[in-house]
Amino acid sequence: MKRLHVMRLTILAALVMLVGLFDFAAPSAEAATIVALGASNTYGKGVARNQAYPAQLEAILRARGLKAHVVNAGINGDTTEGMLNRLDRVVPKGIGAVIFQPGGNDRRRGSADRSGEIESRLRARGVAVIMMPNSSFSGLPHQPDGMHLTPEGYHMLAERVAPEVMSAIGR
Repeated sequence: MKRLHVMRLTILAALVMLVGLFDFAAPSAEAATIVALGASNTYGKGVARNQAYPAQLEAILRARGLKAHVVNAGINGDTTEGMLNRLDRVVPKGIGAVIFQPGGNDRRRGSADRSGEIESRLRARGVAVIMMPNSSFSGLPHQPDGMHLTPEGYHMLAERVAPEVMSAIGR
């Protein structure tokens, strides 16, 4: 009887180890990397880094079960010329999608709008592009400057764009 009990425990331990081996051998799904490319509203001017929409979007995507990393490639005051110049550096191979928010700095500075070139280059590389025009900020809570969103506004923006991101990366 004792011998039968020991044999059962041995078989059970072997099964547990075998299941554990399968878990380790199973390929884990890699996290999808999304780049948020833009100017001050992408960067999150006036709020903490974890309150900018890219950080909030990452949290929303993860809460919805998507292993995702959202890179904040926003720079205060950037123009589309600046974004184009750093495009290859901030959007390396393997990026699933880019949320592109050109901002209004081109118009304010009298610079040429290079949005079309950015979008074309990304699409030619097979990167899904989600455009975020300035009209995306309409009706959202703004900081006193009237241009940049509050933490709540950035959260609402992240909620709006999350379904588009999930669709763009096939989830």
